[in-house]
Amino acid sequence: MTPVTRQEVLGLYRKIFQIAKKWQSASGQIEETIKEKEYIKNEAKTLFRKNKNVTDPKLIKQCIEECKARIEIGLHYNIPYPRPIHLPPMGLAHKQGRTLRHQEKLRKISKPIYLKSHDELS
Repeated sequence: MTPVTRQEVLGLYRKIFQIAKKWQSASGQIEETIKEKEYIKNEAKTLFRKNKNVTDPKLIKQCIEECKARIEIGLHYNIPYPRPIHLPPMGLAHKQGRTLRHQEKLRKISKPIYLKSHDELS
């Protein structure tokens, strides 16, 4: 990891914890705010620790882009949790054959960047 990339990653990590410190839930309830703050901190720790040994520059860049996207979406919608994609599960494909494989491939390609690591942890 280059020094510039390292500084960018550490800056994102600090930014996430600053956001968690100032976070207010949409409902305004104290219990919910505390729960969401803890989720933000735990999610950041888990994902950063999971990716700490990544050395491929392309993969590092992808992780940075995912982090930035999740921060922006969380701040915009005031929801710390990843937003789900709204596609019916296998709604158009038959249960077997080429159409099913093709739809699975399209579903994988169309997954937003901010959900890439979320499914790996779930």
